[in-house]
Amino acid sequence: MRVKICGITNYQDAIYASNQGADALGFVFYPKSPRYITPQSAKEIIAALPPFITKVALFVNQTAQQIDEICDFIQADYAQIHFDATKELYDNLKTKHIKVIRAASQDDIWKYPNEVRIIDAFTHQYGGSGKRIDLRWFECIDKSKIILAGGLNVDNIDEVVNLGFYGVDVSSGVEQQKGKKDLLKVAQFIQKAKKCL
Repeated sequence: MRVKICGITNYQDAIYASNQGADALGFVFYPKSPRYITPQSAKEIIAALPPFITKVALFVNQTAQQIDEICDFIQADYAQIHFDATKELYDNLKTKHIKVIRAASQDDIWKYPNEVRIIDAFTHQYGGSGKRIDLRWFECIDKSKIILAGGLNVDNIDEVVNLGFYGVDVSSGVEQQKGKKDLLKVAQFIQKAKKCL
């Protein structure tokens, strides 16, 4: 199972998660988020990372041009589109991207079934709320293109590791405080997700 650690705001958290086996790191470019990072700071962190780590830039309510410019500047591999974007925005994006479905009901998880996508629990804020999604919604469906997010932590990751998800995405569940990771939780989460514990 692939693991993304989101809400990275500093180099210490980034390199530690990378060394513990994280497949991807997420950087939040939504100014209202307590996990917001400036493009310049993200660029400096990314430039110092080892190879083979996927860098993901998270956006809320920005234009395709703004998203492309930031991703190009920081050298992100993917843009994570964490809002209900239009078809026009997706058509205009030059950056590879991952759509986020903020699922308010079971029907929502059927959106974009042929794409790898992130499915998060719906909240009025954008990400990092710690709200869980009902795992019963995913019974008897192909989860190989779904990255599960929302309310995951060290104590409940065991419930999802054998369900066939492409990956998991965690932010608040491995934090010491908003914007700062708890390194022990990061290590334990990655190890459990990858069945090393």
